[in-house]
Amino acid sequence: MNMPKLHKKLERSAIGFVVAIIVVASIGGFVEIAPLFTINETVEDVPDMRVYTPLELAGRNIYIREGCYACHSQMIRTLRDEVERYGPYSLAVESSYDHPMLWGSKRTGPDLARLGDKYTDAWHVAHLINPRDVVPQSVMPRYGWLMKNSLRIDDLSNHLAAQRAVGVPYTDAMIANAEADAYGQAHPNSSRAEGVAERYGENTNIRVFDGDEERLTEMDALVAYLQILGKLTDAAHVEAAERLEENHGN
Repeated sequence: MNMPKLHKKLERSAIGFVVAIIVVASIGGFVEIAPLFTINETVEDVPDMRVYTPLELAGRNIYIREGCYACHSQMIRTLRDEVERYGPYSLAVESSYDHPMLWGSKRTGPDLARLGDKYTDAWHVAHLINPRDVVPQSVMPRYGWLMKNSLRIDDLSNHLAAQRAVGVPYTDAMIANAEADAYGQAHPNSSRAEGVAERYGENTNIRVFDGDEERLTEMDALVAYLQILGKLTDAAHVEAAERLEENHGN
């Protein structure tokens, strides 16, 4: 029986059509769900992975709020041209603390998976205030209000607690000091800065991100987040170096 006749027969049989829909949907569901049973084997285990600081997490929330993910992916694929342009392809472990995930392939603008430390804080601030000032051909909208908006930090403990509820290993001390750590990370001369380095590591970026020492702004948070992209772990670079060494050995 050819396909048109089979389809016509199914359309005339309500029960048969429902059964066919269930079968097709079940196949699709299995293909999507089955890989989750091996997720522990898929996500790499690395010793140097760290969590986002409260300020970086606040910046990530702003990044999502402003819809930045709609034009910028955070997933470098294994294609040669992508690796040559952006760096080592993305590993699952690099997004293991991301809720929600920001992987994708939609790129009106470049991929940001390895943006951290690529540009200075001043460059990011100028770019966000008016993208055309640093990239004349840019079609990105302006986000100048981030420099004017004070960052809300009194609820950051709740944000960290919510992240811990879905598996991010924030400690009680991190949650209790979230507000102080958000302030301290953007005010290196304050007494709160020491606590940030103690809880999140000596390599944590602690500086005035938006250039204004007097205030803590949404610009501080977003730039802090952008500057950590691709820097939570060195796993991808280590793996790329091992592959390169192996290829040279062969």
